[in-house]
Amino acid sequence: MLNVIYLSLIINHNNLSFAEEKWTIKKYQKLSYARVEGEVQPEDTLNFFILAEDNCNKIWNTFSFLTFEKSVETEYLLHKKIPIKLNGIDLTAKVEDIKPFSRGYQIMFSMGVFPIKEYVYFLNEFYSELKKFEIEIVDGVNFKADKYFDIRINNWKLEKLIVSISKANKLCKEIVYNTEKI
Repeated sequence: MLNVIYLSLIINHNNLSFAEEKWTIKKYQKLSYARVEGEVQPEDTLNFFILAEDNCNKIWNTFSFLTFEKSVETEYLLHKKIPIKLNGIDLTAKVEDIKPFSRGYQIMFSMGVFPIKEYVYFLNEFYSELKKFEIEIVDGVNFKADKYFDIRINNWKLEKLIVSISKANKLCKEIVYNTEKI
């Protein structure tokens, strides 16, 4: 029986690693975005927002994590910098938003705002080297990750990063063009 369960886990894990990269590319009012679903939890998204007010030249990189931990202090995280590892590299990400989601919370983090062309090509090279883009929420000074997050790691496929961001940038430029015509 144990062998059947183990074999089932291996098969399911292998199927997950070949999951299709699911990007959403849309425009909304004065911005466009490209979003890709996580492989561990699809509800965890990696997002790239492009604002028309920046003439579509900057990109805001965010990601979200879904958690079902019920800490009474979850709201305390808002606007705090939380320690993360990106492909094993120590960084921080700022908590931008916390929303109730199902029986838990969806927490949105910001990686920052960057010049679009340079950042997207940097990310593409970064991803190409290891073929992974993995974020882990880790413990830090006065911060215990498992107090707030039941699943603290996710990864995203970025094979279609440049194409997806290019499409989102084109949508942003349509917003700018339509605004200028008014």
